[in-house]
Amino acid sequence: MAILLIRHGETEFNAGRVIQFPDTPLGPTGVAQAERLARRLASHSLDLVLCSDYRRARMTANAVAAATGAPLVETPSLRERNFGDLRGRAYASLGTLDPFAADYEPPNGESWAAFHARVDRAWEELRAHAAGRTGDIAVVTHGLVLRSLLERRLDTTGFLIEPGLVVANTSVTIVDAAPPWRVARLACTEHLAFETGTAAAV
Repeated sequence: MAILLIRHGETEFNAGRVIQFPDTPLGPTGVAQAERLARRLASHSLDLVLCSDYRRARMTANAVAAATGAPLVETPSLRERNFGDLRGRAYASLGTLDPFAADYEPPNGESWAAFHARVDRAWEELRAHAAGRTGDIAVVTHGLVLRSLLERRLDTTGFLIEPGLVVANTSVTIVDAAPPWRVARLACTEHLAFETGTAAAV
């Protein structure tokens, strides 16, 4: 059994470098990415698709669930970090403000400490879902959630995890479903390079 950690497909706000809202949908490129991801996983043995309840993650997860027949469960604990009043702002408009600075808390948003604590709750929830299962679990979430897990909860021995790592849209990170939670494959996007109808190996 393995855990497949997946970032949602691209949105127009991703492409335009704009801080996103919860209801930001996939753009045309993201829809195509989600379709290719779904084809990649169509013959894979999934017991469950777990996802953030933000629209872009839900749209990506729906494609995977439809292709695999696995049940879909949404959870708010897998949401992206809440940037509060910065939502809708282009990064270029922030000037010298660094929303990713360790000591920055966005107005009406989440501090890093609160965000990491929520990701920890999501990880415990995921472990509870994994208990007793034989098939794999796909987890569709967001870039900063994945970075939080990679930097703090997972064994990334053999991989270089640089500060500011950006995990690509619909990339698949494969994690052993038992301690020490070893990352076997990091942010794989092989499915995006394949033509329609051609399967990529997980």
